[in-house]
Order: sequence, then C-alpha cells, then structure tokens
Amino acid sequence: MKVSLRNLIGAMVYDWVPFELRIRGIGARNGRPEPWLQIRNRRETISMNERGVQCHWRFASDLHIGRVIPSTAARLMRRSLSRWPIAMRDVPAPMSGPPRVSFLIGHRGTGRLPHLLAALRSIAGQTGVAFECIVIEQSVAPEVGRYLPPWVRYLHTPLPRPDLPYCRSWAFNIAAGYAQSGILVLHDNDVLIPERYAYEAVQRVEEGYSFVDLKRFIHYLDADATARVFVTGAPPRGVPALIVQHLDGGSTVARRDAYDAIGGFDESYVGWGGEDNDFMDRAGFAGGVYRFGYMPILHLEHPPQPEKSSLSSGAILRYRAMEIVDPGERIARLRAIEQGRMSGPAVVD
Repeated sequence: MKVSLRNLIGAMVYDWVPFELRIRGIGARNGRPEPWLQIRNRRETISMNERGVQCHWRFASDLHIGRVIPSTAARLMRRSLSRWPIAMRDVPAPMSGPPRVSFLIGHRGTGRLPHLLAALRSIAGQTGVAFECIVIEQSVAPEVGRYLPPWVRYLHTPLPRPDLPYCRSWAFNIAAGYAQSGILVLHDNDVLIPERYAYEAVQRVEEGYSFVDLKRFIHYLDADATARVFVTGAPPRGVPALIVQHLDGGSTVARRDAYDAIGGFDESYVGWGGEDNDFMDRAGFAGGVYRFGYMPILHLEHPPQPEKSSLSSGAILRYRAMEIVDPGERIARLRAIEQGRMSGPAVVD
C-alpha cells in the first residue's frame, strides 16, 4: 500500500511514541491489561479490566500506524502471538469426558477448502478443555466432506434453490441444533485461533457471561503469508496486511441457552453482511456480554465476497432497516418462528 508523506509524518508525530511505550510494556500497572493490548488509534476510547480492552466505537476499525509503518504491525503480531501462541495440529490431543465447547463452522464450495483445513488445524491445537467441531456445508451437492479429518462432524444442507446465496445464519442455526455442549463458538472458516482459546471461553462463561468476544486484534494476512500457512501448516511470520479492532463476528462465543433465548441468528440475512451486527445488538440487549478482548486471531487472505464492496446488497440493506428496530422486538420476532430447518432459511418479516 502506498503511504502519503502526510500520513507518515502524522503517524510518527502522534502515534509512534504511544505505540513504543505500549509494545515495550512501559508503564504496566497491576489491575490493568498488558500495555500492548491498549494500542489503538488516536481519538479512539477504550475501557479496561484486569485482563482485556473494550472498544467504544460503533464498527470495526483498522490500526492506522500498522498500515502506515508496517514494521509496527509485524511487531504487534509477534508480541500477541508470543503471549497467545497458535498450535496447528492434524488431530486433537486425547480428551476425557463430553465436549465443553462446540465449534460451529459454515462453509460452501472448494474455493476456501485450504482455509477451512487450516482453521480446523488451529482448532485441533486447542488445549485444556474437551471440544468438538461441526462443519456444515451449504451447497447443491456435498463437496468437502471427504476432505475433512475424521474428528470433525460433517453436515450437509442441500440448497432449496440452486441460486440461493450463502446464508451464514442458516448454517449456524442448523449446526447449533446438533451441538453436544452448552458453549457454542460461532466460527468462520478462514481464521486461526490461539491454543488456549476454547479454555478461555469456558473460563469467561463460568464467570457468568452469556456471550463472549475474546478478540482484541485481528491480523489479516496477505496472499503470500496465507500460502505459507497452507504449505507449511504452521502459523505465519512476517507483516500482516491489516490489523483490525472491534470486529463483530469472525469467532464469537455464546452459551447455548442464551443463543436460543435471543433467537439465534436471523436467517433473513442472505448473502454477505449484517448478521453478526444484528446478533450482537440482540446479545447486548439481553445482557451478559463480555467484550474485553485480549486474544489475537489470524485471518487468512481470500478474494472478498462480491457483495462486500456494495453498501446496497440485500443483507446490508436488511441490517440498515433492522438496526432502528428495538432489539427486544427483533428477539420476539425470531422466537416466534421456527429457524434452523433443513428445508431452507426462514424469512422474518
């Protein structure tokens, strides 16, 4: 990315010193999270507990200094992964007892099969808690089931019509019905997570939280780094293309009964966008949300969804209409209908 001289000077003057102090751990105090977790853009406000950081702005933002001075992005990714390493394994370690956590992943097609397999390897690397993983493929005919490792449960939902765009909400709602545990991780097929992710999710739920967002920084890898993950099977090194904060979705934890209580995901969001924002709106209304993020996740590069560049896609327009509706009313509408049917997504008026 080409950086203007003005942006470079601005980052050096306003952002460099705060970044250096925090990445080096200068000024660390008891009762506050590690200083590197407090790195943010100027004018952004956060609150903190002893563990993590809660962002106080509406939608996701990318870290400005990381774009302008790539070496800072590399240092922050190294720092976060040294604290929360990612383990990539083919098979999970032996587990005793029933699963405490259910990873749910929706998928379509073979284009992102390498991404899915890498994501599964980071899930297999989880330690400290028993878990399961369910992959639900949404397609005309099964395509990826034969490529999945034996420890993964595979479901296939035939499309009610061949031209139906991908409906992530439908995939999650069906998979939730098959989950064996009381804690759901609503997970994307293109992200890698630290080996203690599931364990930390259980800890926060046991503290009394119904919904948990553990993410602090999302490190977006470029095509070369992503390709190295596919070839080596190991977490990457180098410079992330982008670092994002305060992103709804990607990987979200929900207690199963709380998921049902807010109506699950709204299956009216067909195509890209909106469903995560709507879900978190309703979770916030219900209460019991932990949003003090402290863990990194890695996002594997792939071509963007066609609808992502358009602010007039059906799903985005759906959210624009719904965000002005009281979340309690949205919950009541969803609870009044049957979702998660194999026959196809439910439409909520």
